[in-house]
Amino acid sequence: MEDPLGARRGQAPWCYAVAGWSGFFVMLVELIGGRLIAPFFGSSIYVWGAVIFVFMLGLAIGYLLGGLWSRDNPTVARLCAILAAAAVATLPIVAFGDAALNAVFDHTGDPRTGSLLTCFLLFFIPSILSGMVSPYAVRLLVRDEASSGRSAGYLYFVSTVGSSAGTLMTSFYLVLWFEVNTILGAGAAISLVLAAAGALATRKKPVGAPA
Repeated sequence: MEDPLGARRGQAPWCYAVAGWSGFFVMLVELIGGRLIAPFFGSSIYVWGAVIFVFMLGLAIGYLLGGLWSRDNPTVARLCAILAAAAVATLPIVAFGDAALNAVFDHTGDPRTGSLLTCFLLFFIPSILSGMVSPYAVRLLVRDEASSGRSAGYLYFVSTVGSSAGTLMTSFYLVLWFEVNTILGAGAAISLVLAAAGALATRKKPVGAPA
């Protein structure tokens, strides 16, 4: 019997890989965000509070949107498209991050207002898109009610381990070895490569094509 969600054999590893990397990537961007804002508005609790607030709000909205979108014929290709969109949404940070920070700094000297506004401008959309990944992947993995809790648990375990690794690697090593824009660009590139690989590997073959 054909799986109504299209979760055929071979798709689950891609769901876990995308969710794990997405968790890594979102923490990478969040920590880099604090690093970018610090030269303009400092690194006080206000600044980090703004960064965490915007990312948590964006992720919450993303969880909702990802769950809603997953109801309409979910596929691994669409999951990969979400990951790719999150990567593309971070590119303006590399291209226009300094210009945006300068503009906001010129119009406000308040670190609370300035850091919050900058976080919304630069990180809100990427965090929403990143938040859509996990609930969408869960929908692909769940095949029946009995396995739903187990599948969700495995998926969120992988995603959270990815987030933990992203936090440690970014804060302990990457920021010491590379420039901020290099880290963001490399992270986005990995997301795009993974998304393309997952979409190609799980694409539907034409009827009658050799296995």
